Amino acid sequence: MWWRTVNGNSVWQEMDRMRQQLDRMADNMTYRSAPSFPALNVWSNTDGLLVTAEVPGVEPENLDIAIVNQTLTLSGSRQPADLDEQARYHRQERGCGEFKRTIELPYRIAADKVEAKFKNGVLTITLPRVEEEKPRRILVQAA
Repeated sequence: MWWRTVNGNSVWQEMDRMRQQLDRMADNMTYRSAPSFPALNVWSNTDGLLVTAEVPGVEPENLDIAIVNQTLTLSGSRQPADLDEQARYHRQERGCGEFKRTIELPYRIAADKVEAKFKNGVLTITLPRVEEEKPRRILVQAA
């Protein structure tokens, strides 16, 4: 019957082939969106979290770190380059102005023990976990 075969394949096989072709076409399309700034890495262990943020061109005094409940907000600003009046951009990929990144933390943080260090354009934030939420090892005793 005609609905059972198309080019020697069942209708379902043909539809699957078309779906695969559409998937390949979609994979080849490049949707370019601006990456979030600053780029962040977050590591976790039983003691807490370590966050690093790439903030080249940002002065430490232009950074603000806030922790509310289980939310970390990093905000600040990067000033535009101080150029001669006659200078014209040939290419501009590094933005300037204000930025803000907010991430949800997996557990409560001891906000009074948070430390932030800035070196070579990288901000490192150490976020210790609240003692009550640290995993505890329970010793099993033989009866």
